Amino acid sequence: MDSPITSIKGIGEKTAALFHRVGVDTVGELLSYYPRNYDIYEEPVTFANLKKEQIQAVTGFVRKVPAVSKTRRYAVTTVVLEEFGEYLHLTWFNMPFLKNIISPGSTYIFRGRVQKKKGRLVMEQPEYFTPEAYREKLDTMQPIYGLTAGLSNKTVSKAVRQALDERDLNPEYLPEEIRMDQELAEYNFALRTIHFPVKWEDLLLARRRLVFDEFFLFILSLRQMKEAAEVQKNECPMTTVRETEALLKSLPYELTGAQKKVWEELKADLAGERAMSRLIQGDVGSGKTVVALLALVCAVGNGYQGALMAPTEVLARQHGQSIQEMLEAAGLPIHTVVLTGSMSAKEKRLAYEQIESGQAGIAVGTHALIQSQVHFKRLGLVVTDEQHRFGVRQRETLAAKGGVPHVLVMSATPIPRTLAIILYGDLDISVLDELPGGRLPIKNCVVDESCRATAYRFMEKEIAAGRQVYVICAMVEDNPELELENVVDYTEKLKGAMDASIAIEYLHGKMKASEKNSIMERFAAGEIQVLVSTTVVEVGVNVPNATVMMVENAERFGLAQLHQLRGRVGRGKHQSYCIFVSGNDNPDTKKRLEILNKSNDGFYIASEDLKLRGPGDLFGIRQSGLLEFKIGDVFTDAGILKAASEEAAKLMKQDPVLSKEEHKELQKKLAAYRMAGSGNMSL
Repeated sequence: MDSPITSIKGIGEKTAALFHRVGVDTVGELLSYYPRNYDIYEEPVTFANLKKEQIQAVTGFVRKVPAVSKTRRYAVTTVVLEEFGEYLHLTWFNMPFLKNIISPGSTYIFRGRVQKKKGRLVMEQPEYFTPEAYREKLDTMQPIYGLTAGLSNKTVSKAVRQALDERDLNPEYLPEEIRMDQELAEYNFALRTIHFPVKWEDLLLARRRLVFDEFFLFILSLRQMKEAAEVQKNECPMTTVRETEALLKSLPYELTGAQKKVWEELKADLAGERAMSRLIQGDVGSGKTVVALLALVCAVGNGYQGALMAPTEVLARQHGQSIQEMLEAAGLPIHTVVLTGSMSAKEKRLAYEQIESGQAGIAVGTHALIQSQVHFKRLGLVVTDEQHRFGVRQRETLAAKGGVPHVLVMSATPIPRTLAIILYGDLDISVLDELPGGRLPIKNCVVDESCRATAYRFMEKEIAAGRQVYVICAMVEDNPELELENVVDYTEKLKGAMDASIAIEYLHGKMKASEKNSIMERFAAGEIQVLVSTTVVEVGVNVPNATVMMVENAERFGLAQLHQLRGRVGRGKHQSYCIFVSGNDNPDTKKRLEILNKSNDGFYIASEDLKLRGPGDLFGIRQSGLLEFKIGDVFTDAGILKAASEEAAKLMKQDPVLSKEEHKELQKKLAAYRMAGSGNMSL
């Protein structure tokens, strides 16, 4: 399992570099690179039965030679099919050779996602088969993997098949008692079946086993960390200092009841017998940062340094600036230094010196804070913001820079408390469930695509009043390369639909970090009025002047993620609005989005989402950014998560260090998981 991926026949250095881009370097990583969905080739349907946004197959008689036209960016090949007065337009980009392959006077099966564009039924980039070739694929389940440019689904599938065929069986590591109690499939069966299922029932068994394993290893690892933490003596005892009182007095508002309660919990932890490990879970705008700053100021007042780690450079810089401003307003001479990866070598050197000498009381940064060149003089408190973006091991690395500092974690991701207790098993939990007074609740609406023009006019009105707008585009799932195209093309369309004087720019995950930072900073400065983006803005910049959030294809996102996106607006004194545009008229979709329409409470939304997600929703909407396990989903698989937690608790009681003979294989697996898996876990 530890062999490099090049040990698989047919994978050379060039292909290995492509696999590396999707996080696969070894045979073991390849086998746990699970399909993100399965393509089930079903019987073709009539044009009248085509459903929007679904992948379907049709039988089509081609009357004319495919037409090829050229645009600035593409060669576009088109075929128009007709059936009883219904028309279907087939389009391929940069595939002009099809003109010589698809013969007029012949019948083919075309298969792809059906969309409605300009009132016409369209299939873009459909697969094409002769009727005989399609019959061979009928009712089979083909794995679909996450890809990157240059890496095809066929290459991944072939490599996985070879790895499965060529290696010895893995020893079963789950204790027999757990397997029997939970009715779990054998590990090797699960591994083969998850990639190449023969039937749906087998796939469900395989997936249940692998989801259980993932949660079980994760929870066992957390429990062991918690036990180790519980014996960690408080090496940085902190008492109440005048600096925190000065900060509280300088605030232009009074803390909410929830903030006061959490601050009391933090003070008790900082002065307690053991090192603090606490999570502050609070909705967007609930005031987590102020409470964290009180703790950081308390650390400095007691002679220690504090560190705050943020998930993006823009957010790190923004935290650094707002912290410095608040400290100055309180008359506190505490120096704050910001450290990010894109800083020049000279800037970094200066930051390193100030951190090492102790001149910097508070260090704010990205993962750059955990690099080997960073040495703290006396680190007493580590705060991580949106910590599910960081690996467990990254958190440990940062904590290790100061002996045993206190650890405070902040998250705006709403998770029902029952699941949070399991998922944050190594942390005590505080909840900020009260919003500061004076905040105007966001006004929401769920609309279909026919309301888009009205939405654009409304956005123009807000821009004319001096406000700014976000537009979020869903990632196109079938082809990761189209994510970029989606945002770029949408931006062009929007420029054509809105007044020419409006500054519209786009942002997507494939841009260089420097480009992303520049766009976000220009948006924050008000130079850009409309930002069209993928979900990279989900944990982004604070722009109090942004009052409209429009989400295209809202049905493609999880509710918790939509709520996170909505949190980008409503941060200033002006009324804010969120427009969810649904691309389909499915009643279940309407029901889900209606929850957002009715409520701005993230915890209520998370618990309602949990109720709506059933065991059949295996490949539906994952909560991107939310504790991203490789195969498990904390909402859909909440039942398995609870079962894994109960089994882990039982095992820890019986054999906490897994020393018994029957637990030897599990001990090995857990050690390997902690070395590799937990470092990759987005916790």
